[in-house]
Amino acid sequence: MTHPVYSIIAPIYNESGNIPELYRRLREVLDSTGESWEIIMVDDGSTDDSVDLIRRLAGQDSRVKPVIFARNFGHQIGVTAGLDYSAGDAVVIIDSDLQDPPEVILDLIAKWKEGYQVVFAVRAEREGESWFKLFTASLFYRMISRITDVDIPLDAGDFRLLDRQVVDVLNQMREKHRFLRGMSSWVGFRQVGVPYNRAARQIGETKYPFRKMFRLAINAVTSFSYFPLQVATYIGFIAAGLSILAIPVVIAIRLWGTATPLVGQATTLIAVLFLGGVQLISLGILGEYIGRLYDEAKGRPLYIVLEDQDKDGQDR
Repeated sequence: MTHPVYSIIAPIYNESGNIPELYRRLREVLDSTGESWEIIMVDDGSTDDSVDLIRRLAGQDSRVKPVIFARNFGHQIGVTAGLDYSAGDAVVIIDSDLQDPPEVILDLIAKWKEGYQVVFAVRAEREGESWFKLFTASLFYRMISRITDVDIPLDAGDFRLLDRQVVDVLNQMREKHRFLRGMSSWVGFRQVGVPYNRAARQIGETKYPFRKMFRLAINAVTSFSYFPLQVATYIGFIAAGLSILAIPVVIAIRLWGTATPLVGQATTLIAVLFLGGVQLISLGILGEYIGRLYDEAKGRPLYIVLEDQDKDGQDR
């Protein structure tokens, strides 16, 4: 196979109902460019027929590269493996649920040809999603934008095109807890957004429920901001200030008030519980950062490949 101009990364987890249509639409779009291409399908420990379908497509079309994980490592790690295996001059990351229309890839390519090295797709509309999903997604993007140290575009997911130079830089960044949207913003280069309408999921269920979105938000914050640690400090100063202000109030109540001993005990109990809660929250925040240091220190590979296009797995 010749050196591909375009590499498409499609992380897959239990998407057997979408894989044939995903391949068909991607092939139509990529063939229309007149350039060479490859599709890297990364199976993230699927328990349905996804692996068999990927193998079958790879047998029919040598431009389909299977990367089969030994177990589930998560979406962000799946994308990372795709970046490691990609060989194209331009690399496109797209979800396999067809909510990100493959036809938008042509718009991303057009911007790349104008000289932009990171072209991210911005969700102008999101069909078929509940108000709760829309609200939490909007809150997530805006919170990340406010408290992180990098300028992460609003309403832009992982659907994007990366120039080979950007991919080579990202492949050098091997942290365990990955937030690729933030990483691709952090590296710099010329970047631009392309608006599109995100389609509703037709088959299967979302692989990013609230629990996973919450974990992704924590990874984003702890990877790019010290803000939670600063919040713990601010709360400590506020608590100390309130305690100082409360001293003359307590003295006045003791001297001239009619407070009973029971009221005094209740006040003490509330203060102790408040300060205990602040301390536990602060310890939890510290634990998140320390846990990440512990994971990095172990030096384990990001993922383990059971099978790839050469039929031999590897660790990375």
